[in-house]
Amino acid sequence: MSTDWEPSCSIDTLRQRAVLLSKIRTFFAELGVLEVQTSCVAKHTVTDPNIHSIKIPKIGYLQTSPEYQLKRLLAAGAPSIYQMGPVFRAEEIGPQHALEFTMLEWYRLNYDHRQLMDEVAELVDRMLGPADYRYVTYAEVLDHSNAISNDIDLKFLSGLTNLGMGRIFVTDYPIEQAALAQLDGDPPLASRFELIIDGVEIANGYHELGEINELDTRFEKELQIRKALNLERYDLDAEFMAAMKHGLPPCSGVALGVDRLLMILLGATSIAEVNAFPIEPEIINV
Repeated sequence: MSTDWEPSCSIDTLRQRAVLLSKIRTFFAELGVLEVQTSCVAKHTVTDPNIHSIKIPKIGYLQTSPEYQLKRLLAAGAPSIYQMGPVFRAEEIGPQHALEFTMLEWYRLNYDHRQLMDEVAELVDRMLGPADYRYVTYAEVLDHSNAISNDIDLKFLSGLTNLGMGRIFVTDYPIEQAALAQLDGDPPLASRFELIIDGVEIANGYHELGEINELDTRFEKELQIRKALNLERYDLDAEFMAAMKHGLPPCSGVALGVDRLLMILLGATSIAEVNAFPIEPEIINV
């Protein structure tokens, strides 16, 4: 008899997942950070050429993160906020990647990225138990790379592998990797960080850029890259840009992969082991 209908993870894993989600919500309740819920579907999507969206014909796109909508809430006067729920990306399927996964994203008013790094570490310690953290710069990661390649991304990934196990914050990203982070210093570097645990990327955060002209410049560059790569051209999210013109309050934000965090907690080797019914890629119209 076929067992294709059965979940890919155990019922005990679902219980442990529920405990983790409850602990996360308790963490933010203690801090007074407001939980919000935004739409999984929107008319527009991100322009980042490295992120591939799932299109719903005649409707819009499944959201790759709640970032734009959360920032619109902040511009409208919301306090520090977080959202935990499903997001969708049409990317390579593998042990650490899925078309649908659970993202925890939060924004702290009047925080810079280093204050937010401390809070990320506090959350991770609460979920996984305390441990030491190492802090390395993006340039130092490249120095650890043994990749013989002109591809900076490949060198970066190779460098992460060579940094070994443990909890590592990578900081001081170059301008080309700034995404939506502010620039700081001389020479300027992106106020951005990533948390890597045992070689797995867990979180990506910024001291958020709110300057509308610089945002417009960066989005236009991304659209040019998309055109050069023959990727679908997206219209800029007019509502998001109007909110940024109205004014994003000073804040830092971070996105954290809940499924990957649970994988590390349980010693699992794939996202499918911690999700009941992972989506099969062939049923998605991308």
